[in-house]
Amino acid sequence: MGLTSDQLKTALDAVAAIEPLYGKALVEAGYPEPRIRPRGYETLLRTIVGQQVSFKAAASIWGKLEAGLGDLTDPATILRSNEEELRSFGLSRQKQSYALSLAGLIDSGTLDLTALPADDEEAITLLTRAKGIGRWSAEIYLLFAEGRADIWPAGDLAVQIDVGQVMGWAERPSEKQVRAVADAWRPHRGAVAIFAWHHYKTGVV
Repeated sequence: MGLTSDQLKTALDAVAAIEPLYGKALVEAGYPEPRIRPRGYETLLRTIVGQQVSFKAAASIWGKLEAGLGDLTDPATILRSNEEELRSFGLSRQKQSYALSLAGLIDSGTLDLTALPADDEEAITLLTRAKGIGRWSAEIYLLFAEGRADIWPAGDLAVQIDVGQVMGWAERPSEKQVRAVADAWRPHRGAVAIFAWHHYKTGVV
């Protein structure tokens, strides 16, 4: 499971002690709500289904898949299907390939989501073996589903914008700059990312 409210508060208070500008931002925007997703295959499959479509569209496609195929927590359900059938439920050709790739890796035991490496970078490398699971998707899974406290999705646009706003920079920082400034916030960077999405959404500068 993801980081709890107490874990987020403790981590963000620690970051605020290191960087007072985050203390100011916390006063303005408040602490973020936890972002928790179930651990396992279904969450990654939902990630694939939801790529580049609205939340409403993703929910509609997921509902059609469940109604047409059955239990989506079991990778064998997708593997018993085929690209033509998956297309009929609204999955693009690319996502059909992604869904079948992920299901195959899980079903064969090549990707064991109950025993990912403890090292975050090793876990990201393993997760990205599945087609359609890039670095960002892997980072989000590790943060929201496994609660790994130091995951830092520095390539995320909202994270970049919000870090720049909190730090008072005139321009949106690059991924490299965001990684560099956050080095001092280890091992609490995951909480800072969750705060960034919360703060960015509030529009508080």
